[in-house]
Amino acid sequence: MTPIEKAARSLCIAHGGNEDDASTGSPRWTAYLPQVLAVIEALHEPSDGMREAGSEIIRHVGHEESDFGHQSDAANVWRFMMDALHQDARHIMAADMTRAAP
Repeated sequence: MTPIEKAARSLCIAHGGNEDDASTGSPRWTAYLPQVLAVIEALHEPSDGMREAGSEIIRHVGHEESDFGHQSDAANVWRFMMDALHQDARHIMAADMTRAAP
């Protein structure tokens, strides 16, 4: 399952839908693909925190590494950058909750 499908399924579930319901001809989760793609487009450019997180791995990449090593490094960069993005989102949500509190 691709990250795009995982995200679409998650949105479907979050909206109370049965992700695999195909009563309309296609699984219900596919109706969320436009929203997922919009989010992906919005996330195309990393934040400063994501750049910093990714750069920590890149500093240790050497030309003598195997293809598997480079692929592993690339995956780790992605994970670290997404973790940084998730942390940014948590901070924004916490700040928003603080403002909304009576």
